[in-house]
Amino acid sequence: MTAAPRRIAVVTGSRADYGLLRGILTRLKAANDVALSVIACGMHLVPRFGETWRAIEADGFPLAAKIDLKLDDDRAETVARGTGIGVSGFADVLAELKADVLVVLGDRYEIMAAAVAATLLNIPIAHIHGGEVTAGAFDDAIRHAITKMACIHFVAAEPYRRRVIQMGENPDFVFNVGAPGLDVATTAPALTRAELFAQLGIGGPERFLLITLHPTTAQPEADAVNIAALLGALEAVNDRSFIFTGVNADPGYRAIDDAIRSFVAARPDRAHLFTSLGSNRYWAALRLTDAVVGNSSSGILEAPAAGVPSINIGDRQQGRLRAASIIDCPADSAAIRAALDSIFAGRFNPDPSAVPPYGRGGASELIAGTLRGIDLRRAFPKHFHDLPDTPGAANPAA
Repeated sequence: MTAAPRRIAVVTGSRADYGLLRGILTRLKAANDVALSVIACGMHLVPRFGETWRAIEADGFPLAAKIDLKLDDDRAETVARGTGIGVSGFADVLAELKADVLVVLGDRYEIMAAAVAATLLNIPIAHIHGGEVTAGAFDDAIRHAITKMACIHFVAAEPYRRRVIQMGENPDFVFNVGAPGLDVATTAPALTRAELFAQLGIGGPERFLLITLHPTTAQPEADAVNIAALLGALEAVNDRSFIFTGVNADPGYRAIDDAIRSFVAARPDRAHLFTSLGSNRYWAALRLTDAVVGNSSSGILEAPAAGVPSINIGDRQQGRLRAASIIDCPADSAAIRAALDSIFAGRFNPDPSAVPPYGRGGASELIAGTLRGIDLRRAFPKHFHDLPDTPGAANPAA
């Protein structure tokens, strides 16, 4: 008798995590022993952020559900209330889907809402990108909270594997697979700068910077300083185009978004803002840009694998592993401009043969294969796993 397909539900809350999940989704959809359900929520459903749920379906992943968190503004109260709405929505959807396992990625509040609902419904959770530290954002606490709700962990580097185990997770179910977002590099088409600009419908100098700035949610007072420093540095750059990608739907995003829109509107010949480039066009741009600038995790994870220098501004990514191709800058226009000048002049030359801390791809295949074959009865329900030198440690057999 043929076993029933494993019911795997995957949550995506934004264009960013969808880009990282897409390779996993492709492999799960193609597997004849998996019944895949994709759930979209958060930024995907908001018109201001491009209603990117449509791109998921265009890629061939029909949505099992869309959960609207009512993110009508950027107040902290709205995000907190939206998280509660998300818990309620996921409770209904997950109960109906009867998923054998829920797959979540990262550290955002909408992902925590899904994890809370799954925990209370006794659905095992597989978490991707746990064990990391981003001291400048409240995402740091959310990520670790999701780790404690999950029983299967796919981490991006060995120090993160050790940290998840330190948090009491069973080493048998903590897998160092690297960063799944790097797998897009093997499928995204290579373009020339002229071809990329033609696809994007933009003009201006073909040499360009790829720029993303998000709120620093643990230090909201830093947002105005960060955006002023970034735009102040860019004002002095006259021979490059600027390609901005949209801000996250975190508290305080409107001030950053408004400042970028004003900057772009004043320079229509060479500054351009896209709510979402999509995975393929983002990777095409990543390969071609002179530098990634801002405070996005992409500058920390993907840019080094693409051999592209990054200028990381402020404290949002404080605590993540760093490649040698990253220049950390304070929120100061002069410091950012000096970093840009060193890149433009060729003075900043990190070793291209150095292996990035998050690997060079292959995570999607490992994650999908593990999700298909792992014995969920061994992983769930889980027990706190004490380290060997913990006084009174008594770890039950897995």
